[in-house]
Amino acid sequence: MIEQIEDMPAGTLGFTVHGQLGARDYAATIIPDVEAAFQLNGKLRLLFVIAADFTGIDPGAMWDDAKLGMRHFSGWDRVALVTGVPWLRGTATAFSFAIPAQFRLFHGAEVEEATRWITAD
Repeated sequence: MIEQIEDMPAGTLGFTVHGQLGARDYAATIIPDVEAAFQLNGKLRLLFVIAADFTGIDPGAMWDDAKLGMRHFSGWDRVALVTGVPWLRGTATAFSFAIPAQFRLFHGAEVEEATRWITAD
């Protein structure tokens, strides 16, 4: 399940992921919100928080994420990933060179710090 984080400033979206992240969830929540935000803003900042009850990501959701990132390759400003999941931290670190934005990885307890960084001028 994906929840949009409310009260983010213009040009910034935030999402919290619970349980298993499936392609259907990704397509129903993240893609429409990101596409709508890009209609209003030239650059976008994204805060992605992985909740403690996270269980995994379906391959379809990973593919949708890659396609979305490439479709707006030059539109990303900052991306923050908040997670304490070791394999996800390792994967994000290994592929951070391919993220077309400023990217920072935060531990699970650092949601407030990640929010400050993603929203700072």
